Amino acid sequence: MIRLSVSHAAASIYVLLTLALACQSLPVSARILPKIDARAKRVTYPRPANIPTDAELEAAEARIGEIRVSRGQLFDPGGVDDNSSLFRLANRLHILTREATVKDQLLFRTGERYDGRLLEESARILRDTRYLRDAHLRPIGYHDGVVDIEVITQDVWTFNPGLSFGRKGGKNTSGFELEELNFLGLGTQLGLGFKSEVDRDSTYIFYRDRQLGRSWWDLAVNYSDNSDGRETGFALQRPFYALDTRWAAGVSLSDDLRVDSRYDLGEVIDEYELQRQLASVFWGRSAGLVDGWVTRFKFGVTYDDNTFGAAPGAAAPRLQPADRKLVYPWVGAEWIQDDYQTTRNRDLIERTEDFALGWRARASLGFASNALGSDRDAAIITAGLAKGLELSPRQTMLFEAATSTRVENGALANGLLTTDARYYFKQTPRRLLYLGLAATAGSRLDLDQQVLLGGDTGLRGYPLRYQAGKGRWLFTAEQRIFTNWYPFQLFNVGGAVFYDMGQTWGRDPLGSKSQGLLKDIGFGLRFGNSRSALGNVLHFDVALPLDGDSSINNVQFIVETKRSF
Repeated sequence: MIRLSVSHAAASIYVLLTLALACQSLPVSARILPKIDARAKRVTYPRPANIPTDAELEAAEARIGEIRVSRGQLFDPGGVDDNSSLFRLANRLHILTREATVKDQLLFRTGERYDGRLLEESARILRDTRYLRDAHLRPIGYHDGVVDIEVITQDVWTFNPGLSFGRKGGKNTSGFELEELNFLGLGTQLGLGFKSEVDRDSTYIFYRDRQLGRSWWDLAVNYSDNSDGRETGFALQRPFYALDTRWAAGVSLSDDLRVDSRYDLGEVIDEYELQRQLASVFWGRSAGLVDGWVTRFKFGVTYDDNTFGAAPGAAAPRLQPADRKLVYPWVGAEWIQDDYQTTRNRDLIERTEDFALGWRARASLGFASNALGSDRDAAIITAGLAKGLELSPRQTMLFEAATSTRVENGALANGLLTTDARYYFKQTPRRLLYLGLAATAGSRLDLDQQVLLGGDTGLRGYPLRYQAGKGRWLFTAEQRIFTNWYPFQLFNVGGAVFYDMGQTWGRDPLGSKSQGLLKDIGFGLRFGNSRSALGNVLHFDVALPLDGDSSINNVQFIVETKRSF
């Protein structure tokens, strides 16, 4: 979805100017010897030449001294940005992320032993927040066995008061939101709004505090009053927030009443009402990072009750899913290899990107039984595996697979396997070839589980939810271009030429016969949302379908924001 009037910093600022708000920002700590890349219009932060290497500091058992937090404003007038009155006013209107909010997410404290790995991981945690554009950590001083650390962050615009509009797969979406993703600089998210999407209209409110009471506890609450029902959610958890985290715990509750639809050739062919009540509690334990590896164990109990019926005001569904109630304890394990890569201009434009290259594996096993309140005896199995490969300094591949199923009466039920492979070839610093191959396969799927292929699942030249089957595959080739164009110093501009090809297999219970191999070609512009937290990359695409039935349009226009290129 593209937020036409507020998702990007310029429009947000104009709205706020009209409202004549006057929020005074907090002072910014002094930076130490930044270097400006004039061509790319960005600041780099080299390590001072007189500081020993991480290995030398660790061997000397250096202790952490002063931790300085240098908080960068939205704009740096006279530095990397023009010294304009608009930029200066934007800085005044924006409430800067508080120093305590940044420090609470660091994995080290003054007086502790220096460990260079913790600086890198702390930077990844900070970059994962929506309210910071970037984060860098570096030692800046060393004396008498004490090393001083500088934490450099860059804020983004986080207030969203306005309209939104998007289009993909031949369908429009719209809405009105009042959202703040960094309330008072505390990292707290809250908002309310209205949105009209393909499936339903919703009036919603949400609240989330990722660091409740300056701790690692994450609290999230949401409520939505929908045109076809309502949704309530609550979650409180302390996650495994770092590789060396020793314990985790959490509880989550949700109650969702909605109307779901079955699709064929982009149109609704059946619908039914679903009420789902879901509750889960878990506790986890880990020995932390040992010899480059992390092993974690989780134990929990899940309550999952699904009740189906006719949609209000509609005819009885042609295929109504059977009610399903599963109550089960479960045990899970996770293995992570400490191997990460930092790069730029891969999935985002002129932003630091973190990729996990090491092995990541997970598995869980649960047992539902009538004795615990389930409506059947079943084993619930989930698993996942991921790995990255750096084939050369310019070539990287990422693989991922996940599966979930139940075992009932000795047979698989609702089995689902998804796989994804991505290849990146950086031809030059500003040109990249991307190849992607993804597949989904189902076995004895529940009737409320549909495998779909269309404009909303990567086949950009076709209507959303166009083809249904028991499985699908999709191949994408994309030539990406990252330009030097930086209009209004708000957006980094890129472009793409793409080719998509995919197909479903197996017959959906109510779907038409497969259209066979479907292909499209297209081109588009990309605008990197460098100043706002409300979406990372804005897409304007034109896609031309090369196959399909005569009912589809000869061209698809796509306008949306996504988390990647």
